[in-house]
Amino acid sequence: MSNRFALLSVSDKTNLIDFARKLVEEFEFDLISSGGTAQALKEAGIPVTKVSDYTGSPEILGGRVKTLHPRIHGGILARRDLSQDIADLEANQIRPIDLVVVNLYPFEQTIAKSGVTLSEAIEQIDIGGPAMIRASAKNYAHLTILCNPDRYDAYLEELRLYGGEASVEFRQARALEAFSHTAAYDLAIATYLGDRSSQETSLQRFGLSGQQLQSLRYGENPHQPAAWYQTGTVPSGWAAATKLQGKELSYNNLVDLEAARRIIAEFTDTPTATIIKHTNPCGTAMGNSVLEAYEKAFNADPVSAFGGIVALNKPIDAPTATALTKTFLECVVAPGCEPEAQEILGAKSKVRVLILPDLSTGQNETVRSIAGGFLVQAADDTIENPSQWQVVTEKQPTPEQLEELLFAWKVCKHVKSNAIVVTCDRTTLGVGAGQMNRVGSVKIALEQAAEKAQGSFLASDGFFPFDDSVRTAAAAGIVAIVQPGGSLRDKDSIDAANELGIVMVFTGIRHFLH
Repeated sequence: MSNRFALLSVSDKTNLIDFARKLVEEFEFDLISSGGTAQALKEAGIPVTKVSDYTGSPEILGGRVKTLHPRIHGGILARRDLSQDIADLEANQIRPIDLVVVNLYPFEQTIAKSGVTLSEAIEQIDIGGPAMIRASAKNYAHLTILCNPDRYDAYLEELRLYGGEASVEFRQARALEAFSHTAAYDLAIATYLGDRSSQETSLQRFGLSGQQLQSLRYGENPHQPAAWYQTGTVPSGWAAATKLQGKELSYNNLVDLEAARRIIAEFTDTPTATIIKHTNPCGTAMGNSVLEAYEKAFNADPVSAFGGIVALNKPIDAPTATALTKTFLECVVAPGCEPEAQEILGAKSKVRVLILPDLSTGQNETVRSIAGGFLVQAADDTIENPSQWQVVTEKQPTPEQLEELLFAWKVCKHVKSNAIVVTCDRTTLGVGAGQMNRVGSVKIALEQAAEKAQGSFLASDGFFPFDDSVRTAAAAGIVAIVQPGGSLRDKDSIDAANELGIVMVFTGIRHFLH
Protein backbone atom coordinates (compact mmCIF):
# COMPACT_ATOMS: atom_id res chain seq x y z
CA MET A 1 0.00 0.00 0.00
CA SER A 2 1.33 3.43 -0.93
CA ASN A 3 2.28 5.85 1.79
CA ARG A 4 0.62 8.66 -0.10
CA PHE A 5 -3.12 9.00 -0.47
CA ALA A 6 -5.02 11.76 -2.29
CA LEU A 7 -8.68 12.65 -2.67
CA LEU A 8 -9.59 14.51 -5.86
CA SER A 9 -13.10 15.93 -6.32
CA VAL A 10 -13.30 19.05 -8.47
CA SER A 11 -15.83 21.05 -10.43
CA ASP A 12 -13.13 23.00 -12.25
CA LYS A 13 -11.05 20.33 -13.99
CA THR A 14 -8.41 22.71 -15.35
CA ASN A 15 -5.05 20.86 -15.56
CA LEU A 16 -6.51 18.01 -13.50
CA ILE A 17 -5.43 15.12 -15.74
CA ASP A 18 -1.81 16.19 -16.04
CA PHE A 19 -1.61 16.84 -12.29
CA ALA A 20 -3.18 13.51 -11.35
CA ARG A 21 -0.90 11.61 -13.71
CA LYS A 22 2.19 13.15 -12.11
CA LEU A 23 0.88 12.34 -8.63
CA VAL A 24 0.54 8.69 -9.62
CA GLU A 25 3.57 8.19 -11.86
CA GLU A 26 6.14 10.42 -10.18
CA PHE A 27 5.11 10.23 -6.53
CA GLU A 28 3.17 6.94 -6.34
CA PHE A 29 -0.06 8.36 -4.95
CA ASP A 30 -3.21 6.27 -4.64
CA LEU A 31 -6.22 8.28 -5.74
CA ILE A 32 -9.83 8.26 -4.65
CA SER A 33 -12.42 10.37 -6.35
CA SER A 34 -16.15 10.87 -6.82
CA GLY A 35 -18.64 11.59 -9.57
CA GLY A 36 -17.44 13.34 -12.70
CA THR A 37 -13.87 13.62 -11.45
CA ALA A 38 -13.52 9.86 -11.11
CA GLN A 39 -14.98 9.41 -14.57
CA ALA A 40 -12.56 11.91 -16.10
CA LEU A 41 -9.58 10.19 -14.49
CA LYS A 42 -10.69 6.75 -15.63
CA GLU A 43 -11.18 7.99 -19.20
CA ALA A 44 -7.63 9.34 -19.12
CA GLY A 45 -6.31 5.94 -18.02
CA ILE A 46 -5.33 7.08 -14.54
CA PRO A 47 -5.96 4.50 -11.79
CA VAL A 48 -8.54 5.75 -9.33
CA THR A 49 -10.88 4.27 -6.72
CA LYS A 50 -14.38 5.68 -6.49
CA VAL A 51 -15.25 7.18 -3.13
CA SER A 52 -18.32 4.98 -2.91
CA ASP A 53 -16.14 1.85 -3.33
CA TYR A 54 -13.71 3.09 -0.69
CA THR A 55 -16.39 4.01 1.87
CA GLY A 56 -18.72 1.12 1.05
CA SER A 57 -21.57 3.63 0.87
CA PRO A 58 -23.18 4.47 -2.47
CA GLU A 59 -23.78 8.00 -3.65
CA ILE A 60 -27.37 8.89 -2.70
CA LEU A 61 -29.95 11.62 -3.18
CA GLY A 62 -28.94 12.21 -6.77
CA GLY A 63 -25.33 12.84 -5.78
CA ARG A 64 -26.10 15.21 -2.91
CA VAL A 65 -24.33 12.82 -0.52
CA LYS A 66 -21.02 11.38 -1.69
CA THR A 67 -18.11 12.30 0.56
CA LEU A 68 -19.88 12.90 3.88
CA HIS A 69 -18.54 9.74 5.49
CA PRO A 70 -16.25 8.89 8.47
CA ARG A 71 -13.74 7.11 6.20
CA ILE A 72 -13.30 10.38 4.32
CA HIS A 73 -13.38 12.89 7.13
CA GLY A 74 -11.54 10.60 9.53
CA GLY A 75 -8.72 10.35 6.99
CA ILE A 76 -8.66 14.13 6.62
CA LEU A 77 -8.96 15.17 10.27
CA ALA A 78 -6.71 12.56 11.91
CA ARG A 79 -3.76 14.04 13.81
CA ARG A 80 -0.78 11.90 12.93
CA ASP A 81 1.02 12.79 16.17
CA LEU A 82 -1.80 11.56 18.46
CA SER A 83 -1.78 7.85 19.19
CA GLN A 84 -5.52 7.79 19.87
CA ASP A 85 -6.26 9.25 16.43
CA ILE A 86 -4.01 6.67 14.78
CA ALA A 87 -5.68 3.91 16.80
CA ASP A 88 -9.10 5.11 15.63
CA LEU A 89 -7.94 5.03 12.01
CA GLU A 90 -6.65 1.50 12.36
CA ALA A 91 -9.79 0.28 14.19
CA ASN A 92 -11.99 1.64 11.41
CA GLN A 93 -9.74 0.73 8.48
CA ILE A 94 -9.29 4.37 7.49
CA ARG A 95 -6.28 5.54 5.51
CA PRO A 96 -4.87 8.97 6.42
CA ILE A 97 -5.24 11.34 3.48
CA ASP A 98 -2.16 13.37 2.51
CA LEU A 99 -3.68 15.57 -0.17
CA VAL A 100 -7.19 16.91 -0.76
CA VAL A 101 -7.89 18.55 -4.11
CA VAL A 102 -11.37 20.09 -4.07
CA ASN A 103 -13.08 23.05 -5.66
CA LEU A 104 -16.72 23.86 -5.47
CA TYR A 105 -19.88 23.73 -7.55
CA PRO A 106 -20.06 26.81 -9.82
CA PHE A 107 -22.65 28.71 -7.79
CA GLU A 108 -21.63 32.23 -8.86
CA GLN A 109 -21.30 31.23 -12.50
CA THR A 110 -24.79 29.74 -12.32
CA ILE A 111 -26.52 32.77 -10.80
CA ALA A 112 -24.77 35.02 -13.33
CA LYS A 113 -26.69 33.32 -16.15
CA SER A 114 -29.78 35.02 -17.48
CA GLY A 115 -33.05 33.49 -16.35
CA VAL A 116 -31.61 31.12 -13.74
CA THR A 117 -34.26 29.91 -11.29
CA LEU A 118 -33.98 29.72 -7.52
CA SER A 119 -34.14 25.92 -7.61
CA GLU A 120 -31.31 25.79 -10.15
CA ALA A 121 -29.22 28.04 -7.93
CA ILE A 122 -29.95 25.95 -4.84
CA GLU A 123 -28.67 22.80 -6.54
CA GLN A 124 -25.34 24.54 -7.09
CA ILE A 125 -24.80 25.02 -3.35
CA ASP A 126 -21.98 22.62 -2.55
CA ILE A 127 -22.13 20.77 0.80
CA GLY A 128 -19.50 18.05 0.76
CA GLY A 129 -16.91 20.26 -0.93
CA PRO A 130 -16.80 23.00 1.73
CA ALA A 131 -16.83 20.35 4.47
CA MET A 132 -13.74 18.68 3.00
CA ILE A 133 -12.00 21.97 2.33
CA ARG A 134 -12.56 23.28 5.84
CA ALA A 135 -11.59 19.99 7.46
CA SER A 136 -8.40 19.83 5.41
CA ALA A 137 -7.53 23.45 6.14
CA LYS A 138 -8.10 22.89 9.85
CA ASN A 139 -5.67 19.97 9.78
CA TYR A 140 -3.04 21.63 7.56
CA ALA A 141 -0.36 20.49 9.99
CA HIS A 142 -0.78 16.99 8.58
CA LEU A 143 -1.99 17.35 4.97
CA THR A 144 -2.34 19.75 2.06
CA ILE A 145 -5.52 21.27 0.68
CA LEU A 146 -5.57 22.57 -2.89
CA CYS A 147 -8.66 24.41 -4.09
CA ASN A 148 -7.01 26.39 -6.88
CA PRO A 149 -5.65 24.67 -10.03
CA ASP A 150 -3.00 27.37 -10.24
CA ARG A 151 -1.30 25.74 -7.22
CA TYR A 152 -0.81 22.29 -8.75
CA ASP A 153 2.68 22.92 -10.11
CA ALA A 154 3.80 24.58 -6.90
CA TYR A 155 2.66 21.55 -4.90
CA LEU A 156 4.56 19.16 -7.16
CA GLU A 157 7.66 21.30 -6.78
CA GLU A 158 7.25 21.17 -2.98
CA LEU A 159 7.22 17.36 -3.17
CA ARG A 160 10.39 17.40 -5.24
CA LEU A 161 12.15 19.80 -2.89
CA TYR A 162 11.18 18.18 0.40
CA GLY A 163 11.28 14.46 -0.30
CA GLY A 164 7.64 13.85 -1.12
CA GLU A 165 6.02 16.09 1.49
CA ALA A 166 4.99 19.74 1.20
CA SER A 167 6.49 22.17 3.70
CA VAL A 168 4.37 23.33 6.61
CA GLU A 169 4.65 26.91 5.31
CA PHE A 170 3.14 25.84 1.99
CA ARG A 171 0.39 23.87 3.73
CA GLN A 172 -0.47 26.80 5.96
CA ALA A 173 -0.64 29.19 3.01
CA ARG A 174 -2.97 26.83 1.17
CA ALA A 175 -5.14 26.52 4.31
CA LEU A 176 -5.52 30.28 4.44
CA GLU A 177 -6.44 30.29 0.77
CA ALA A 178 -8.96 27.52 1.40
CA PHE A 179 -10.74 29.34 4.22
CA SER A 180 -10.87 32.49 2.07
CA HIS A 181 -12.34 30.38 -0.73
CA THR A 182 -15.15 28.92 1.37
CA ALA A 183 -15.83 32.29 3.02
CA ALA A 184 -16.30 33.92 -0.39
CA TYR A 185 -18.47 31.03 -1.52
CA ASP A 186 -20.76 31.26 1.49
CA LEU A 187 -20.92 35.04 1.11
CA ALA A 188 -22.05 34.70 -2.50
CA ILE A 189 -24.83 32.35 -1.43
CA ALA A 190 -25.89 34.57 1.47
CA THR A 191 -25.93 37.63 -0.77
CA TYR A 192 -27.97 35.86 -3.44
CA LEU A 193 -30.56 34.57 -0.97
CA GLY A 194 -30.56 37.87 0.92
CA ASP A 195 -31.42 39.77 -2.26
CA ARG A 196 -34.48 37.55 -2.59
CA SER A 197 -35.59 37.85 1.01
CA SER A 198 -38.14 40.32 2.35
CA GLN A 199 -36.96 39.77 5.91
CA GLU A 200 -35.13 42.63 7.62
CA THR A 201 -32.73 40.10 9.13
CA SER A 202 -31.04 39.87 5.74
CA LEU A 203 -29.65 43.36 6.42
CA GLN A 204 -28.11 42.56 9.79
CA ARG A 205 -24.84 41.31 8.28
CA PHE A 206 -23.06 42.59 5.20
CA GLY A 207 -20.06 40.94 3.62
CA LEU A 208 -17.74 41.88 0.80
CA SER A 209 -15.33 39.52 -0.90
CA GLY A 210 -13.08 39.88 -3.92
CA GLN A 211 -10.38 38.11 -5.89
CA GLN A 212 -7.26 40.16 -6.51
CA LEU A 213 -6.96 41.06 -10.18
CA GLN A 214 -3.64 42.81 -9.83
CA SER A 215 -1.37 44.59 -7.43
CA LEU A 216 -1.22 48.30 -8.20
CA ARG A 217 2.00 50.30 -8.14
CA TYR A 218 0.58 52.30 -5.24
CA GLY A 219 -2.61 53.92 -4.01
CA GLU A 220 -3.51 57.60 -4.00
CA ASN A 221 0.11 58.35 -3.08
CA PRO A 222 3.40 56.45 -3.56
CA HIS A 223 3.65 55.47 0.12
CA GLN A 224 0.25 53.70 0.08
CA PRO A 225 0.16 50.03 -1.07
CA ALA A 226 -2.90 49.15 -3.15
CA ALA A 227 -4.51 46.33 -5.11
CA TRP A 228 -7.49 45.86 -7.43
CA TYR A 229 -10.08 43.20 -6.56
CA GLN A 230 -12.89 41.68 -8.61
CA THR A 231 -16.17 40.79 -6.93
CA GLY A 232 -17.80 37.58 -8.12
CA THR A 233 -16.27 34.95 -10.37
CA VAL A 234 -17.79 36.38 -13.56
CA PRO A 235 -16.00 39.61 -14.55
CA SER A 236 -18.24 42.66 -14.62
CA GLY A 237 -17.75 46.41 -14.59
CA TRP A 238 -14.12 47.43 -14.98
CA ALA A 239 -12.97 43.83 -14.59
CA ALA A 240 -14.80 43.13 -17.86
CA ALA A 241 -13.29 46.08 -19.72
CA THR A 242 -10.82 45.52 -22.55
CA LYS A 243 -7.70 47.68 -22.53
CA LEU A 244 -6.69 48.34 -26.12
CA GLN A 245 -3.48 50.18 -25.29
CA GLY A 246 -1.61 52.22 -22.74
CA LYS A 247 0.19 51.92 -19.44
CA GLU A 248 -1.06 49.91 -16.51
CA LEU A 249 -4.05 51.39 -14.75
CA SER A 250 -3.32 53.12 -11.45
CA TYR A 251 -5.45 53.41 -8.33
CA ASN A 252 -6.33 57.01 -9.17
CA ASN A 253 -7.09 56.08 -12.80
CA LEU A 254 -9.64 53.51 -11.65
CA VAL A 255 -11.26 55.88 -9.15
CA ASP A 256 -11.58 58.57 -11.83
CA LEU A 257 -12.77 56.08 -14.44
CA GLU A 258 -15.57 55.01 -12.12
CA ALA A 259 -16.56 58.65 -11.58
CA ALA A 260 -16.61 59.10 -15.37
CA ARG A 261 -18.67 55.95 -15.85
CA ARG A 262 -21.27 57.11 -13.33
CA ILE A 263 -21.75 60.39 -15.18
CA ILE A 264 -21.80 58.98 -18.69
CA ALA A 265 -24.30 56.31 -17.60
CA GLU A 266 -26.84 59.12 -17.14
CA PHE A 267 -26.84 59.70 -20.90
CA THR A 268 -27.80 56.87 -23.24
CA ASP A 269 -29.24 58.21 -26.47
CA THR A 270 -27.65 61.52 -27.49
CA PRO A 271 -23.85 61.44 -28.01
CA THR A 272 -22.28 62.67 -24.78
CA ALA A 273 -18.76 63.16 -23.49
CA THR A 274 -17.38 63.91 -20.04
CA ILE A 275 -13.88 64.79 -18.91
CA ILE A 276 -12.96 64.02 -15.30
CA LYS A 277 -10.27 65.45 -13.03
CA HIS A 278 -10.04 64.20 -9.45
CA THR A 279 -13.50 62.54 -9.72
CA ASN A 280 -15.21 65.82 -10.72
CA PRO A 281 -16.31 66.72 -14.25
CA CYS A 282 -14.40 69.65 -15.69
CA GLY A 283 -16.43 69.38 -18.88
CA THR A 284 -19.56 67.44 -19.89
CA ALA A 285 -21.50 68.00 -23.08
CA MET A 286 -24.01 66.55 -25.51
CA GLY A 287 -23.73 66.91 -29.28
CA ASN A 288 -25.03 65.77 -32.62
CA SER A 289 -21.98 63.49 -32.90
CA VAL A 290 -19.49 62.05 -30.47
CA LEU A 291 -16.85 64.39 -31.92
CA GLU A 292 -19.01 67.45 -31.30
CA ALA A 293 -19.80 66.27 -27.77
CA TYR A 294 -16.11 65.76 -26.98
CA GLU A 295 -15.03 69.09 -28.43
CA LYS A 296 -17.74 70.94 -26.49
CA ALA A 297 -16.73 69.13 -23.27
CA PHE A 298 -13.06 69.90 -23.88
CA ASN A 299 -13.63 73.58 -24.66
CA ALA A 300 -15.69 73.96 -21.49
CA ASP A 301 -12.43 73.91 -19.51
CA PRO A 302 -9.41 73.09 -21.69
CA VAL A 303 -6.93 73.90 -18.92
CA SER A 304 -8.42 71.35 -16.52
CA ALA A 305 -8.94 68.81 -19.33
CA PHE A 306 -5.16 68.42 -19.65
CA GLY A 307 -4.32 65.03 -18.11
CA GLY A 308 -7.98 64.16 -17.70
CA ILE A 309 -10.11 61.03 -18.01
CA VAL A 310 -12.50 61.00 -20.97
CA ALA A 311 -15.67 58.91 -21.15
CA LEU A 312 -17.83 58.69 -24.25
CA ASN A 313 -21.25 57.05 -24.48
CA LYS A 314 -20.77 56.14 -28.16
CA PRO A 315 -17.98 54.22 -29.95
CA ILE A 316 -14.85 56.18 -30.85
CA ASP A 317 -14.73 57.03 -34.54
CA ALA A 318 -11.76 58.31 -36.54
CA PRO A 319 -12.52 62.06 -36.26
CA THR A 320 -12.97 61.75 -32.48
CA ALA A 321 -9.77 59.73 -32.15
CA THR A 322 -7.88 62.48 -33.99
CA ALA A 323 -9.28 65.08 -31.59
CA LEU A 324 -8.37 62.93 -28.59
CA THR A 325 -4.72 62.80 -29.67
CA LYS A 326 -4.37 66.59 -29.65
CA THR A 327 -3.96 66.85 -25.88
CA PHE A 328 -2.47 64.81 -23.06
CA LEU A 329 -5.03 62.44 -21.55
CA GLU A 330 -4.64 59.73 -18.93
CA CYS A 331 -7.50 57.45 -20.03
CA VAL A 332 -10.28 57.19 -22.58
CA VAL A 333 -13.23 54.84 -22.16
CA ALA A 334 -16.05 54.15 -24.59
CA PRO A 335 -18.42 51.28 -25.46
CA GLY A 336 -16.48 50.60 -28.67
CA CYS A 337 -13.70 51.76 -30.95
CA GLU A 338 -13.62 51.62 -34.74
CA PRO A 339 -10.48 50.01 -36.29
CA GLU A 340 -9.36 53.26 -37.94
CA ALA A 341 -9.83 55.10 -34.66
CA GLN A 342 -7.74 52.50 -32.84
CA GLU A 343 -4.93 52.98 -35.33
CA ILE A 344 -5.04 56.76 -34.85
CA LEU A 345 -5.00 56.45 -31.05
CA GLY A 346 -1.97 54.18 -31.36
CA ALA A 347 0.10 57.29 -32.03
CA LYS A 348 -0.42 58.11 -28.33
CA SER A 349 0.65 54.69 -27.09
CA LYS A 350 0.81 55.66 -23.41
CA VAL A 351 -2.83 56.76 -23.29
CA ARG A 352 -4.94 54.06 -21.68
CA VAL A 353 -7.84 53.25 -24.02
CA LEU A 354 -10.52 51.00 -22.57
CA ILE A 355 -13.62 49.45 -24.08
CA LEU A 356 -16.51 48.86 -21.70
CA PRO A 357 -19.58 47.86 -23.73
CA ASP A 358 -21.98 48.32 -20.82
CA LEU A 359 -21.14 51.64 -19.23
CA SER A 360 -24.33 51.52 -17.16
CA THR A 361 -23.23 48.53 -15.07
CA GLY A 362 -22.75 49.66 -11.49
CA GLN A 363 -23.16 48.48 -7.92
CA ASN A 364 -26.32 48.22 -5.86
CA GLU A 365 -24.51 49.55 -2.80
CA THR A 366 -21.67 51.90 -2.04
CA VAL A 367 -19.30 50.99 0.77
CA ARG A 368 -16.99 53.29 2.69
CA SER A 369 -14.63 52.28 5.48
CA ILE A 370 -14.45 54.12 8.79
CA ALA A 371 -12.44 53.39 11.92
CA GLY A 372 -13.77 50.17 13.43
CA GLY A 373 -16.17 49.35 10.62
CA PHE A 374 -17.72 50.51 7.39
CA LEU A 375 -20.81 52.22 6.03
CA VAL A 376 -23.13 50.80 3.40
CA GLN A 377 -25.77 52.68 1.47
CA ALA A 378 -27.91 52.06 -1.59
CA ALA A 379 -26.39 53.53 -4.73
CA ASP A 380 -27.73 56.94 -5.77
CA ASP A 381 -29.21 55.56 -8.98
CA THR A 382 -32.54 57.43 -9.00
CA ILE A 383 -33.89 57.93 -12.51
CA GLU A 384 -34.60 61.62 -12.95
CA ASN A 385 -38.21 62.41 -13.90
CA PRO A 386 -38.88 66.10 -14.69
CA SER A 387 -42.62 65.44 -14.80
CA GLN A 388 -42.44 65.09 -11.01
CA TRP A 389 -40.56 68.36 -10.52
CA GLN A 390 -42.32 71.39 -9.06
CA VAL A 391 -42.12 74.78 -10.72
CA VAL A 392 -42.22 77.15 -7.74
CA THR A 393 -41.90 80.51 -9.52
CA GLU A 394 -44.35 82.67 -11.41
CA LYS A 395 -42.25 82.34 -14.52
CA GLN A 396 -42.69 78.93 -16.13
CA PRO A 397 -39.93 77.03 -17.97
CA THR A 398 -40.31 76.18 -21.63
CA PRO A 399 -39.89 72.51 -22.66
CA GLU A 400 -36.44 73.40 -24.01
CA GLN A 401 -35.46 75.01 -20.71
CA LEU A 402 -36.64 71.94 -18.80
CA GLU A 403 -34.39 69.78 -21.00
CA GLU A 404 -31.42 72.02 -20.22
CA LEU A 405 -32.20 71.93 -16.50
CA LEU A 406 -32.37 68.14 -16.65
CA PHE A 407 -28.92 68.03 -18.25
CA ALA A 408 -27.50 70.35 -15.60
CA TRP A 409 -29.17 68.32 -12.82
CA LYS A 410 -27.74 65.03 -14.09
CA VAL A 411 -24.22 66.43 -14.14
CA CYS A 412 -24.58 68.16 -10.76
CA LYS A 413 -25.53 64.82 -9.20
CA HIS A 414 -21.97 63.62 -9.79
CA VAL A 415 -20.07 66.68 -8.56
CA LYS A 416 -18.63 66.71 -5.03
CA SER A 417 -20.78 68.65 -2.57
CA ASN A 418 -21.38 71.48 -2.21
CA ALA A 419 -22.01 71.28 -5.96
CA ILE A 420 -23.05 73.97 -8.43
CA VAL A 421 -23.14 73.45 -12.20
CA VAL A 422 -23.75 76.14 -14.81
CA THR A 423 -24.72 74.97 -18.31
CA CYS A 424 -25.99 76.14 -21.67
CA ASP A 425 -26.59 74.29 -24.92
CA ARG A 426 -26.13 70.98 -23.06
CA THR A 427 -22.58 71.95 -22.10
CA THR A 428 -21.06 72.68 -18.72
CA LEU A 429 -19.73 76.24 -18.50
CA GLY A 430 -18.80 76.35 -14.83
CA VAL A 431 -18.46 73.80 -12.03
CA GLY A 432 -18.17 74.64 -8.34
CA ALA A 433 -17.21 71.52 -6.40
CA GLY A 434 -16.44 70.50 -2.85
CA GLN A 435 -16.67 73.90 -1.20
CA MET A 436 -17.44 74.33 2.47
CA ASN A 437 -20.38 76.62 1.70
CA ARG A 438 -22.78 76.80 -1.21
CA VAL A 439 -22.16 80.49 -1.87
CA GLY A 440 -18.51 79.66 -2.52
CA SER A 441 -19.45 76.99 -5.06
CA VAL A 442 -21.83 79.40 -6.80
CA LYS A 443 -19.12 82.04 -7.11
CA ILE A 444 -16.58 79.53 -8.48
CA ALA A 445 -19.00 78.16 -11.08
CA LEU A 446 -20.09 81.63 -12.21
CA GLU A 447 -16.54 82.98 -12.35
CA GLN A 448 -15.56 80.03 -14.53
CA ALA A 449 -18.56 80.59 -16.81
CA ALA A 450 -17.75 84.33 -16.96
CA GLU A 451 -19.66 86.17 -19.69
CA LYS A 452 -21.10 82.85 -20.95
CA ALA A 453 -23.29 82.79 -17.84
CA GLN A 454 -25.62 85.24 -19.56
CA GLY A 455 -28.73 83.26 -20.52
CA SER A 456 -27.43 80.09 -18.84
CA PHE A 457 -28.84 77.58 -16.34
CA LEU A 458 -27.77 76.61 -12.83
CA ALA A 459 -28.15 73.38 -10.87
CA SER A 460 -27.48 72.95 -7.15
CA ASP A 461 -27.23 69.52 -5.49
CA GLY A 462 -28.68 70.89 -2.24
CA PHE A 463 -31.23 73.53 -1.32
CA PHE A 464 -30.43 77.25 -0.88
CA PRO A 465 -30.78 78.14 2.82
CA PHE A 466 -30.73 81.85 1.92
CA ASP A 467 -31.60 83.92 -1.12
CA ASP A 468 -28.03 85.20 -1.61
CA SER A 469 -27.11 82.46 -4.12
CA VAL A 470 -30.23 83.19 -6.17
CA ARG A 471 -29.39 86.88 -6.33
CA THR A 472 -25.75 86.16 -7.24
CA ALA A 473 -26.87 83.81 -10.00
CA ALA A 474 -29.38 86.30 -11.41
CA ALA A 475 -26.79 89.10 -11.40
CA ALA A 476 -24.53 86.87 -13.52
CA GLY A 477 -27.29 86.29 -16.08
CA ILE A 478 -28.70 82.90 -15.02
CA VAL A 479 -32.26 82.46 -16.35
CA ALA A 480 -33.32 79.25 -14.59
CA ILE A 481 -32.34 77.28 -11.50
CA VAL A 482 -32.95 73.66 -10.52
CA GLN A 483 -32.49 72.62 -6.90
CA PRO A 484 -33.99 70.10 -4.46
CA GLY A 485 -35.94 72.54 -2.30
CA GLY A 486 -36.74 71.65 1.28
CA SER A 487 -35.18 74.55 3.17
CA LEU A 488 -37.11 76.26 5.96
CA ARG A 489 -36.41 79.44 4.00
CA ASP A 490 -37.41 78.21 0.55
CA LYS A 491 -39.84 81.15 0.35
CA ASP A 492 -36.95 83.61 0.49
CA SER A 493 -35.33 82.01 -2.56
CA ILE A 494 -38.65 81.76 -4.40
CA ASP A 495 -39.47 85.42 -3.69
CA ALA A 496 -36.03 86.46 -4.93
CA ALA A 497 -36.46 84.44 -8.13
CA ASN A 498 -39.86 86.02 -8.74
CA GLU A 499 -38.49 89.48 -8.06
CA LEU A 500 -35.63 88.92 -10.49
CA GLY A 501 -37.74 87.20 -13.16
CA ILE A 502 -36.00 83.84 -13.27
CA VAL A 503 -37.37 80.30 -13.30
CA MET A 504 -36.88 78.04 -10.30
CA VAL A 505 -37.69 74.34 -10.20
CA PHE A 506 -37.66 72.03 -7.17
CA THR A 507 -36.83 68.37 -7.79
CA GLY A 508 -37.76 67.12 -4.32
CA ILE A 509 -34.63 64.96 -4.20
CA ARG A 510 -31.12 65.79 -3.03
CA HIS A 511 -27.87 64.50 -4.52
CA PHE A 512 -25.10 65.15 -2.00
CA LEU A 513 -21.83 63.46 -2.93
CA HIS A 514 -19.42 63.53 -0.01
